Amino acid sequence: MNRHDGYDRHDRGERARPTHMKELVDYLARSLVDSPDAVRVSEIRSGPNIIVRLKVERDDMGRVIGRQGRIAQAMRILLRVAGQREGRKTILEIG
Repeated sequence: MNRHDGYDRHDRGERARPTHMKELVDYLARSLVDSPDAVRVSEIRSGPNIIVRLKVERDDMGRVIGRQGRIAQAMRILLRVAGQREGRKTILEIG
């Protein structure tokens, strides 16, 4: 099995690259919560910056943030790396 199988299926060049950041956060959040249908991710572009806003149900907030914010921090790191590959600064807002 190719180690890139999961990523390559979605990377067909059909959308602008920043959308991949939105999809990344959406995938991670839906994997963590009890109510994946309630996950909402929006993206705001402002010059070289991209703000990704994640909204989940109140009961799932702890799952997305994690103990001492470790899961949220890990998501921010992944988002930052994805943004650096695009030459953009990314910010994850969870609310």
